[in-house]
Amino acid sequence: MVLEKYIIAAVTLNTSKVPIAPALFHCDTIEEMDDFAANLEAILDGIAHKLSEDVYIIVKH
Repeated sequence: MVLEKYIIAAVTLNTSKVPIAPALFHCDTIEEMDDFAANLEAILDGIAHKLSEDVYIIVKH
């Protein structure tokens, strides 16, 4: 079995919504969260998906 798609990281304003992730980044503002997601997307060669107003996941496709 080969994993082709997997979650690399989560970026959130509310850690209770994402209690565990391979890498969890807590931000204080929406702007900081948007910046973190965009930077991690580029650094980790993944895609940022906004799940809600305060949660992004970075997925490797």
